[in-house]
Amino acid sequence: MNNRKDAIYDARTLGIPKMLILGLQHMFAMFGSTILVPILVSGYFNGDGISIQVTLFCAGLGTLFFHVCAKFKVPAFLGSSFAFLGGYATVASLDTGKYATMTMAEKLPYACGGVVVAGLLYLVLALIVKLVGVHRMMRFLPPVVTGPIIICIGLSLAPSAVSSASQNWLLAIIALAVVVIFNIWGKGMFRIIPILMGVVISYVCALIFNAVGMTNADGSAILDFSGVAAAGIVGLPKFQIAKFDITSILVMAPIALATMMEHIGDISAISATVGGNFIEDPGLHRTLIGDGIATSLSALFGGPANTTYGENTGVLELSHVYDPRVIRLAAVFAIALSFFPKVAEIISSLPTAIVGGISFILYGMISAIGVRNVVENKVDFTKSRNLIIAAVILVCGLGFTDGLTFSIAGTEITLTALAIAALAGIILNAILPGNDYEFGANVKGDASRGIDLKPKFEENK
Repeated sequence: MNNRKDAIYDARTLGIPKMLILGLQHMFAMFGSTILVPILVSGYFNGDGISIQVTLFCAGLGTLFFHVCAKFKVPAFLGSSFAFLGGYATVASLDTGKYATMTMAEKLPYACGGVVVAGLLYLVLALIVKLVGVHRMMRFLPPVVTGPIIICIGLSLAPSAVSSASQNWLLAIIALAVVVIFNIWGKGMFRIIPILMGVVISYVCALIFNAVGMTNADGSAILDFSGVAAAGIVGLPKFQIAKFDITSILVMAPIALATMMEHIGDISAISATVGGNFIEDPGLHRTLIGDGIATSLSALFGGPANTTYGENTGVLELSHVYDPRVIRLAAVFAIALSFFPKVAEIISSLPTAIVGGISFILYGMISAIGVRNVVENKVDFTKSRNLIIAAVILVCGLGFTDGLTFSIAGTEITLTALAIAALAGIILNAILPGNDYEFGANVKGDASRGIDLKPKFEENK
């Protein structure tokens, strides 16, 4: 590791109080994005979604497990992954086979089961990386494949953002504006947490509007605190066990292609930020194992998929404190917070319109990051092979709105649009001649695959 003169690699030299404050800063950096995922998923499942308490617990525990797998060397925090939102929405809308008679609450465990399998695919990739090396393996998953897949994930969610925002356009616009303002013009820590600021400021506006008697477009109250009043101050997270079905697995598993590339991008970005090479030491295979098992364990007990968080990479650059111990303190804080159900209920009372306003930029941003993935990796679209691969992925991902349903041995199986797109892209990339992508040749491009709102580390130097 090439130590920087102004960097702190052992935070113990700062003293315990400062370490605790730095840990809290990392917790707040991940907080807004991490809790937004269960809020969005609950919307897809008509309120019967992922628990915020379980989400915080799994984020903290998953982070600690990741650090064990990575030999305590990588200063990464694992928060909720946005990439799987399209999968949750798809499972919620399934109405064929066994899903036709299920309630939303009954469908959710099957969505979680799909995420468990998706997390286990990380272990397969880790084994391949260990055996053949990351450079050779990445030729099968170049940006011309993963970029369009990410674009499809974001665009498939766009109608949901508009639907939620239409509940109260004023609140939605306020939330959207706050996120944009803090992300573009924010200074210091505020630039790292634009989603959290969007939630907090628009929620304060909702409190004011509710107090003066304003209502949503359908006449309903802007805020409902009945759940807050009924919740206890201290309580255990409400875990639930995942269930498994081939259809839900085929919905979720292909998304792992995008999240595994996101993981590689984030590890590359963290390496560049702290002046190390975590791809080599402790090794990409170790970080993939940590992320994958953390995701599977989280989903197994009813939590969302985990992913390395770019927001916390931004905090590393902001503070120049690169000690993984500080990240582990943030994980402990997240676990502690998960045992306060009243806090979770206050967060759950967030109006749908605010979620819609934030989703307006979030879902579009996911697609835009897919475009950035293609642009910054300098994918050459003057080559017919690249045009063909991207075109087929986009048409499959956006055209098969109902997927493809077929029966095997009396069991109905549905391949979703994203699954079809992923299979088509990987197969075409493997058989068409002219694949010239080499991982590591463009460090900036390789580090730009995270689905988050982090300020780019190059801009902060």
